[in-house]
Amino acid sequence: MTDSTQTAGGVRRSTRELSKAAVSGWLGTAMEFMDFQLYSLAAAIVFNKIFFPDVSPAIGLIAAMATYGVGYVARLVGAFYFGRMGDRIGRKKVLFLTITIMGASTTLIGVLPPYQTIGIAAPILLVALRLVQGFGAGAEIAGATVMLVEYAPVKRRGLISSLVSLGTNSGTLAASGLWALLLLVLSEEQVIAWGWRIPFLLSFVLLLFGVWMRSNLKESPVFEERDEVEPKAEGAIESGLKQRKGRAFLLSLGLRFGQAGNSGLVQTFLVGYIASSLAVSRSVPTNAIVYGSLLGFATIPLVGLLGDRFGRRPVYLALSLLTAIIAVPMMATIASGSTVMLTIAMVLGLNIGVLGLFAVESVTMAELFGSRTRFTQLAVAKEIGGTLATAIGPVMAASLTAWTQHWWPIAAMLIVYSLITLVSAWVSPETRGRDLVRLEDAL
Repeated sequence: MTDSTQTAGGVRRSTRELSKAAVSGWLGTAMEFMDFQLYSLAAAIVFNKIFFPDVSPAIGLIAAMATYGVGYVARLVGAFYFGRMGDRIGRKKVLFLTITIMGASTTLIGVLPPYQTIGIAAPILLVALRLVQGFGAGAEIAGATVMLVEYAPVKRRGLISSLVSLGTNSGTLAASGLWALLLLVLSEEQVIAWGWRIPFLLSFVLLLFGVWMRSNLKESPVFEERDEVEPKAEGAIESGLKQRKGRAFLLSLGLRFGQAGNSGLVQTFLVGYIASSLAVSRSVPTNAIVYGSLLGFATIPLVGLLGDRFGRRPVYLALSLLTAIIAVPMMATIASGSTVMLTIAMVLGLNIGVLGLFAVESVTMAELFGSRTRFTQLAVAKEIGGTLATAIGPVMAASLTAWTQHWWPIAAMLIVYSLITLVSAWVSPETRGRDLVRLEDAL
């Protein structure tokens, strides 16, 4: 007899099917973050020489990073487009499309001819593939989250959905490891000539595995159940849907803002700030992020378990409040310049204020929305909240630290971001155990 679990939709799924859904969600998110990290590292290291060689090194770097940035514009478009499709035709079909689009565009970047071969067409094609990559990625993490949350047994929903968050660590570490290995074993000339293509071409292997995995995955049981419930409930809940429109979405933006803002400061801005302002080798904060990401493999499922045990609100409140409390001592410790203490401070900040919040964010935001528009609202909320926070944060932090010549603006921003999430969690309803087949939002 096959072991089975009772899902949120009341439909029984075998343990094997749940495992496949979990691996599929983890793999897609890992692939998304690996693709974007591969590109960001390539843009910072070699793309200015390969695709923009006829301009100064500074302008070439700006152009290369600009091609990185256009992906975030495409992500928002993809979130809306694929989110609506996922709510209309099903989660499985959309997740098959998103992983195919991401993997194919990343692989094609690895076979692009350089500027010396086809001239201006090379950077144009690079931007086009970057846009396609972002378009597919915009709904990937939201779709994987929705699928896992709707697949998971109610009492283990937080733990199982946290596997999506683990994918971010896996992808980032894999991409960073590949580039580190390349730079270690190849000369600069070899990397520029052909070595840079290897990480992009390797993503084709993940693409094949991901496509196979998702083609054999059954549809979300909640989506199947919704198709049976929706026609009967249409008239009864229509007025309620109109009354609640937008409230859960705004609340989810607040829940997302703290995690995304803290991520932009800790994982992006602090690395450059420590190297330039504190005269510490860039390898120190970079290694700290790696150590923190490795610890995250324990932190993320632990937070998922705590959310299942005590509820989403208490965990959200505790993590956001703790981040605000440690912001000043964390920055003071970092400013001390001690390699060991700096590393400890960054590892704690990353796990509490970024990865911990991310783990509870995945399940909470999905539970806030009704099954009719869950995919769309979750995808768009994640992309808008993330883009606003990560786009504004590092630029504002750079401006304020340059003006004040001090670290306190960084601490202040961490506090503000965390308090926004704290207030959002305070006014949020408890969503643990919510019936995910319900068509209306939680408030």
